[in-house]
Amino acid sequence: MKRVALACSLVTVLIASSRWIGAQQPPAGGATAARFTGKSTTMDSKDLSAARRHFDAGARTYWHSHDHGQLLMTEQGRMRVQKRGQPMKELGVGESDYTAPDVVHWHGATPGQPLVQINIAFGGGAKWFGEVTADEYNGKRQ
Repeated sequence: MKRVALACSLVTVLIASSRWIGAQQPPAGGATAARFTGKSTTMDSKDLSAARRHFDAGARTYWHSHDHGQLLMTEQGRMRVQKRGQPMKELGVGESDYTAPDVVHWHGATPGQPLVQINIAFGGGAKWFGEVTADEYNGKRQ
């Protein structure tokens, strides 16, 4: 009787563990688990780069552009961003700004607090230009 009870217990554990393990595995044949409606595929991201950068209060980049654009997001503090010929903007935590390819811009911390930004680059290089003047940094029109 003890052997029958032990065998039943082992079979129950085997069935339960195989169901748990099966639930953790991706579907057979390379199919995508049910997490999307419609077709969605992962794209090559070899040229995509992401980084976090800290700026002290008042610190900023020089004017520059990116061959394939850049996405910025404020993680901590406040960020100032400006595209050449446009007004300067300030971004708070969680806010983002996209700069299209070859658009000259700058970004950095506000005068009163440091900044942690997340930047995503879409490949290619950057071209660097002159320093952002105090008037430009303070949002004054030239």
